[in-house]
Amino acid sequence: MNEEASTVRSFPGRLRALFNGNKTATPAPRLSARQADRLRAQLKECAAGVGGEVSTRMRAARLGETYLKLDDAGRHEFLRLIALEFGPDPKAVEQAHAAYQRSVGTPGQWDGELQLRAAMRSSRIRILTQFNALPQGVKFLVDMRADLLRFLRDDPELAVLDRELEGRLTAWFDVGFLELQRITWNSPAALLEKLIAYEAVHEIRSWTDLHNRLDSDRRCYAFFHPRMPMEPLIFVEVALTRKLADNIHELLDESAPVFDAQRADTAIFYSISNTQKGLRGVSFGNFLLKRVIDDLKRDFPRLKCFATLSPIPQFRAWLKGEPEALRAAASEREWARIRKAAGVSGDASLRDVLADPEWPRKPALAGALREPLERLCARYLAEAKQDGRPYDPVARFHLGNGARIERLNWLADTSAKGLKQSFGMMVNYLYDPDAIEENVESYAGAGKIAVSATLRRLLRP
Repeated sequence: MNEEASTVRSFPGRLRALFNGNKTATPAPRLSARQADRLRAQLKECAAGVGGEVSTRMRAARLGETYLKLDDAGRHEFLRLIALEFGPDPKAVEQAHAAYQRSVGTPGQWDGELQLRAAMRSSRIRILTQFNALPQGVKFLVDMRADLLRFLRDDPELAVLDRELEGRLTAWFDVGFLELQRITWNSPAALLEKLIAYEAVHEIRSWTDLHNRLDSDRRCYAFFHPRMPMEPLIFVEVALTRKLADNIHELLDESAPVFDAQRADTAIFYSISNTQKGLRGVSFGNFLLKRVIDDLKRDFPRLKCFATLSPIPQFRAWLKGEPEALRAAASEREWARIRKAAGVSGDASLRDVLADPEWPRKPALAGALREPLERLCARYLAEAKQDGRPYDPVARFHLGNGARIERLNWLADTSAKGLKQSFGMMVNYLYDPDAIEENVESYAGAGKIAVSATLRRLLRP
C-alpha cells in the first residue's frame, strides 16, 4: 500500500515534467511484443477495477506515465489496444438483447433495458474514466485525443475510440462547468505565455504587442475548466472603439494612442482562438461570445454594436477551384482597366495578374481589382457551400451563432498570411442582440444566411 500511495503522490510531478518536455525523458521506441502483453494485462486490470481506489489510481498513473514516455509509433499501438480489444463483449450483448426482447411488455422490461445498456458499455469507458481521476488527468485525456485525431487520419479503426472519448469530453466540458475569466496584464506570467503560444489568428509578436492587446481599451476573455485552471480552452480578444473596424494593422498598432473605453460604442472581436486540439467537436465558442457580450454590456452601457473583424481563410483556396468564376469576375470595361494598370497583354488572366506579389502596393492596379474581387468574395461567403454548409470555417462559426455578414474590408490585412488567404480582405460579422436568435433559427432550419444590404448589392448579377 505504501508503494501504491507513493506512486500516486509522485505522479503529478512526473506527469508535469513529461508535459513540459523534460529533456531527460527520452521517448521510448514502439512497443515490443513483451511490452504489449504487459500493457494489455495492465489495461485489463484497469478495466476490471481490481482492488481498491488507491490500486485503481496507481494503475492509471502508471499507464499514463507509460503513454507519455512512448514515441508516436508506441502511442499509436497503445491506442489501438484500447480501441480494438476493450469494446463490448459481443456474446454478452447478444444475450442481453435476446433477454430484453423477451421482456418487452412485461414488468421486467426496464430491468432488461438496464442489462442491455450495461452489456453495451465498453471497457474503454472505464479505462478513460479512471484517467480522469488523476491529477492533471483531464489535460492528459485532452492531449491523448489530440494524438488520436492525428493517427485517425490514416487508421480509421481508431474511430470507435475517438467517438467514445469525444462523448466523455463533451460531458466533462459542458458549458455549465466552465468558468469565464478576464485575462489582464496582471494575470500570472505562465498564463500570459500560453496566450502568446495559443494565439491562432494574429500572431503576438512580443510582450509589448501583448501589453497593447490587454490595455484599458481592450479586453480578453477565456473559458477555463476547473480541472485545468491554467489552461484557457478558448479565448477572444476585444477592442473597444467608436466605429466598425476595417483594418487589422490599425487595430493592432502598438503606437496608436489608448482610446477612452468609456466613450466606446462598438466592441470588435478581432481574434478567437481554440487552444486544445483534443477538444475538436466540443463546441463552446457560441456560449463564450454570448457571455462576453453580456459582460461588456454590463461594464460599458454605451456599447451598441458588437461585431468581428474576421479573416476569410479559405477564399483564395476556393477560388483556385473555380476557374469559371475567375473568368467571369470582371466586365470587359473592368478587364481593360485591370490590364492597363497591370501592364499586361490582352490574353492575361486574372490569375496571372494576381500572381504578382506586388499588386497590393500598386494603387491603380489594386483599385482596378477591388470590385471584381469583392463580388467574388461576397459570393464565396454567402453562396459557396461544403456539405450543405458555408464553405468558409469562420463563416460557419459566426453564422451558426446568429451573426450576419455585414461588410467586406478591402486590403484590411496585407500581411503575407492575409494575402495568401484572401487577397488581404477581411469581413465584419455583426451580432445584433435583437436578431441573434432569429438568425440562428433561420440558419439552422432553412440554411438561410443573414446578409446586410451592402453585401446584397455585391451579390447582384
